[in-house]
Amino acid sequence: MLSFLHALKRFVMVAPAVALILGSCSVSKRSVSEEGKLKVPDSFYVSYNLSKGKFIDKGIFADTNLTNLIAIAIQQNPDVFIARQRIEMAAAQFRIKRGAMLPVISADATASGQKYGDYTMEGVGNFDTNLSGNIDEGQKVSLPFVPNYFIGLRSNWEIDLWGKLKNQKKAAYMSLLASEQGRKLVITTLVAEVATRYYELVALDAMKNVINDNIALQDSALYITTIQKEAGRTTELGVQQMTAQLLRTKALLAQTERNIVRVENEINYYLGRFPQPIKRHADILALGMAADYKPLLPAEILAGRPDILEAEWNLKASGADVLAAKATLLPALTLMPFAGYSSFNSKLLFDPASLAYGIIGGLTAPLVNRSSLRGNIKRAEAERTMALYTYNKTVLQAFREILTVSNDIDQFKEVYRLNKEETDVLTEAVSTSNELFKAGYASYLEVIAAQKTAIEAEINLIETQKNILQGQVALYRSVGGGW
Repeated sequence: MLSFLHALKRFVMVAPAVALILGSCSVSKRSVSEEGKLKVPDSFYVSYNLSKGKFIDKGIFADTNLTNLIAIAIQQNPDVFIARQRIEMAAAQFRIKRGAMLPVISADATASGQKYGDYTMEGVGNFDTNLSGNIDEGQKVSLPFVPNYFIGLRSNWEIDLWGKLKNQKKAAYMSLLASEQGRKLVITTLVAEVATRYYELVALDAMKNVINDNIALQDSALYITTIQKEAGRTTELGVQQMTAQLLRTKALLAQTERNIVRVENEINYYLGRFPQPIKRHADILALGMAADYKPLLPAEILAGRPDILEAEWNLKASGADVLAAKATLLPALTLMPFAGYSSFNSKLLFDPASLAYGIIGGLTAPLVNRSSLRGNIKRAEAERTMALYTYNKTVLQAFREILTVSNDIDQFKEVYRLNKEETDVLTEAVSTSNELFKAGYASYLEVIAAQKTAIEAEINLIETQKNILQGQVALYRSVGGGW
C-alpha cells in the first residue's frame, strides 16, 4: 500500500511537467472582463436633484393604496416567479461547475464472465496456471468459463492544470450574481410599471370629475339657451351649438371611462390577478410632489442600477468563459484510482487476500480535430464582445435616462405652476361668461369658448401633475430602484 501511494505521488509530481512540454500554447491568467469598458465621468455636466432609496417612504410612494398594490405585485407577478427560477437554474449550474473540480468517487459492484480461446494469451495462461504447483486450490481458475467479481470504490479526477475548471466555476458564479441582479431589475421595473399606471388611473378619475362638472354646466347653459330662444333673445343656431358642445363633452367622458377600465385591467395584470376594481386615491392634485433630493455621483449610479450590475456580471462571466475555452486546447491530466475486492471466486471475494487497488493516470491533448475547440473559443470571444457592448449600452442608457427624466421633472413643475394660474383665471372666466349670458351681455359663443378653454386647462393641469408623478417614478427606476 505504501509503495502504491509513493508511486501515485511521483506520478502527480511528474505529470504536470510532461503536460507543460506537450502544451503548444498557454492560457493567459489576466482577466479580460475589464477590457473595452466605458470610463464614466466623475460628475455630471449639469446639476440635478435625486437620491436613490429615498423615494420609498415619501413622495411618489407615500400613498398606502399604491404601496399595497406594489406589495401584491411583488408577491404574485409571474415575471418575479420566473426571475426566481432563473436564480435557481444559475445556482444549480454553479454547483455543477464547482463539483467538477472535485474527484468523482463512486461505489462499484460488477460481475462478469468470459470463455477465453485456447489460442489466446489468457486462455493458455489460465490453463498453465492451474497446472502449477505453486498455488493452492482456491487460486485455481474456473475453466472454461472464467468469472470475475469486483466490489469497491472507483474515482475519476481531472487535475485543473490550466484553470479550465476554475474559470468555468467562476463563470457560473458570475452568472448566478447576474441572475440575482436580474431579479432586482424585474422587481424595480414591476414597481415602476404599477406606480406609473396607478398615477394614470388617478389622473383619469380626476379628468372624469372635471368632465362631469362641465357636463352639468353645459346642461345648464343649454337650458338657458333654449328658454332664450323661446323668448326670442337667441336663435336655433345657438341651441344647436350648445347641444353640439354638450355631446362632444359626453363623448370625452365615454372615452375617459374606457381608458379607466383599460388601465385597471393593466394594473391587475401586473398584480397577477384577474380584473377587479382598484382601490386608489380620490384626488391626484392632493398627492403633491416628492421633495428634491441630494445629487448622486455617476459611480453611485453604477453601483445602484441592477441592469448595469447584471450586465457587468455577465461581462465578467463571459471573460472567464473565454479563458476556460482556451484551456481546452491544452493537455488534460486525469487520475482514475480504484480500491476494493476483486476475485474470480465469489466465495473468496471478501478474503483479505482479494484486496486490490491501483491507479490509471493519463494525459490527453487534442492534436488533429482542433477546429471544434477553436470554434468554441471564437464563440466565447464573440459572446464576451457582445457582453461588453451590452454593458456599455446599458451604462449610456442609464445616464441618458437619469439626466433626461431629471430635466423633465424640473420643466413639468414650471408648466404646472403656469397651468395652475391659467386654470384659476379660466374658472373665473366661465362664471363670468355665464352671468353675462344670463343678463344678455354675452353671446352663447362666448360661453362655449369659455367652457371649452376651461375644461382644456383643467385637464392640462391634471395631465401635468400626472407627468410629474410619473417622472418621479421614472427617476426612481433610473437610479436603480431599491424596493
